Amino acid sequence: MRKPRKIPARLRTAMRGMLRAAVKVECDSKRAFEAESVEDSAMKFTRITVNPKQMDGVPCIRGLRIPVATVVGLVAEGMTQAQILKAYPDLGAADINEALQYAAEAVRERELPLTVR
Repeated sequence: MRKPRKIPARLRTAMRGMLRAAVKVECDSKRAFEAESVEDSAMKFTRITVNPKQMDGVPCIRGLRIPVATVVGLVAEGMTQAQILKAYPDLGAADINEALQYAAEAVRERELPLTVR
């Protein structure tokens, strides 16, 4: 087995500099992408709030501690909009519609494990 050659100090220093520059560019571009994503979703969904100090950052309706998943689950169970509004008087019809739009966007943005039949 051959013994690996030692890399000269100048080359090692240059390689470290290139690696740091590449990592910095990747981090900067990732931050820019995340900022754009947050701005896009913030402008798109005006009734959905995410606060790390409230409900552990779960997306909620207008900061009311009513998770989007709860509203979507009620619709999935077959409740009508009128029944949901009666059960949750703080909600409005626009809140339910935006919760469904938010759920659709969330599913569109990730791959879900589904069984192919």
